[in-house]
Amino acid sequence: MKVAVYSLYYPEKTSECFDELIGVLQKNKVDIHIEAKFYEQLVSEVKKIDSIQTFSELDESFDLLISVGGDGTILRAITFVKDFSIPIVGINTGRLGFLATIQTDKIETAIEHILHGHYKISERTLLRVETNPKNDALAETNFALNEIAVSRKNTTSMITVETHLNDEYLTSYWADGLIASTPTGSTGYSLSCGGPVITPDANSFVLTPIAPHNLNARPLVIPDDTTIQLRVDGRENQYLMSLDSRIVTLSNATLITIKKANFKIKMVELFNESFIDTLRQKMLWGEDKRN
Repeated sequence: MKVAVYSLYYPEKTSECFDELIGVLQKNKVDIHIEAKFYEQLVSEVKKIDSIQTFSELDESFDLLISVGGDGTILRAITFVKDFSIPIVGINTGRLGFLATIQTDKIETAIEHILHGHYKISERTLLRVETNPKNDALAETNFALNEIAVSRKNTTSMITVETHLNDEYLTSYWADGLIASTPTGSTGYSLSCGGPVITPDANSFVLTPIAPHNLNARPLVIPDDTTIQLRVDGRENQYLMSLDSRIVTLSNATLITIKKANFKIKMVELFNESFIDTLRQKMLWGEDKRN
């Protein structure tokens, strides 16, 4: 089995977890490849990686990508996976962890199960974006697993986000910005702005305004085959567009078109895991003493 390992590396937990992970993989005679920048940070600290290969890009020969970090690390990891259909699993050294579900005290058991094929796949829908005029920064990674959002830049003033769905005018949001979220991203930025939780297998997207000044503006759930078009105006000539954790600057004349991507990301889940169970634990549902 050929396995890629990726992390952004935060020394407090990552080094210890990584050491255990490598031990498990080597015991199972896995062909290990570590992301090159991550390798450079670790090579002086972890003796076990002296003879391990590195990667700067992935291809279809890889069987699995293991992310060590939080959900943000997985969001960056998908930029390596792209449309190669490589399953991803995350070891959670972060905080909340809706995507990175393997806890640090369960690394050996979980990885053993995965290496022996005892897991299921949850396919996650992505968003892709096109701009007119085209933006060079989006040439290769114009997709997002969680959300695509537009927001103000260098100003405390609101922006206006003129929004069309399938070429039909919806509204103009007066707000700090607007989030277009996938079901996976519904527990992220959108949720913190008052958006609904959507199960990963739902065929829906959600539009969630960020601090809207028109107080009757509410999150809107739409079919995931909808074409979303946005045009932004404001006191500044530029604004920000984020694709998960990646940010580009656009001019007010830019037309943004958002659609469902033509590929999905495969998230690995153990048989004893489910989104409902993760949601209940992470959101502390059922913690009321009456339950």
